[in-house]
Amino acid sequence: MAISLLSLPLRHFLEVARTGSVNQAAQRLHVAASAVSRQLGKLEDSLGVVLFERQARGMTLTEAGTRLLAHASAHDAQALELVEQLQNLSAQGALRVRLACTEGFAAAFMPLVMARFRQAHPQVQLQLQVAVPQEVSALVLRGEVDLALKYSMAPEKGLQVLHSAIAPIYAIMPAQHPLARQRSVSVADVVRYPLLLGAGNTTGRQLFDLSCAVQGLRYVPAVESNFSSALLPLLSGQDVVLASYLTAARWVEAGLLAARPFDEAQLQQRRLQVLAAEGRVPSALVQQFTQALVVAIEEYGKRKVGRRRKAAAAPAPVF
Repeated sequence: MAISLLSLPLRHFLEVARTGSVNQAAQRLHVAASAVSRQLGKLEDSLGVVLFERQARGMTLTEAGTRLLAHASAHDAQALELVEQLQNLSAQGALRVRLACTEGFAAAFMPLVMARFRQAHPQVQLQLQVAVPQEVSALVLRGEVDLALKYSMAPEKGLQVLHSAIAPIYAIMPAQHPLARQRSVSVADVVRYPLLLGAGNTTGRQLFDLSCAVQGLRYVPAVESNFSSALLPLLSGQDVVLASYLTAARWVEAGLLAARPFDEAQLQQRRLQVLAAEGRVPSALVQQFTQALVVAIEEYGKRKVGRRRKAAAAPAPVF
């Protein structure tokens, strides 16, 4: 169905001018002739001019009507062009999935999911924005992205959770680290070693600091960075990094690093969440990407923590 951006009086005026008849205009507009006459009367009253000469054989434009017809016709053509452009944008948007995630997911996990999705949907445009947790949520709320992946500790107003999984914080260390001999570690164990930590606004750091505060433990980071992907490659000797298993999985499974869970309940409270804005209906492609994301998350969830392959046979880790 054709969409017009013209006002109702102008639409009626154009049809009468084009057909020369109120009755024919009414038929084209699928309204009563009296409605057309009423709109013409309103338009003439508002402009203070007569637009048509009413004759027995039909409606003839006055000079004022002729000038208005030229303007309205040009405006109608521009409006139709704009509608077509907007509809094209909508069609393009249906073939686009806009994503946001925190930096820890952007180095390896999200590119893996995106690469798989592109293979199945080569015509789709994928857009990824990487930001701190608070900004990731803001991007969703502002409608700038369709989906977001981040760690969370509490519900956020205006966001709906499409998938949620427990995402404990692990102590990540070189495979030969003294703590790697243990099945789990405590915060007190970890603070005795050099710590390579993310920024204070990350969920992992916040929960770790909370646990230290509860136990009266203090530490000074050996390395601190707002770019957590820089920390794992720095690990050596007796260093420890705080991260999710998903972030370090490739290195752990290659036998280069070890991942050990914490004993403290505080470090088990974090959840990995796939988020979207409340009240927005996602496109079919966004729903399909959501499913692909959930499948990939569950694949990592089924892996055994600490499972290792021989380092010599393992591929080089990618972060």
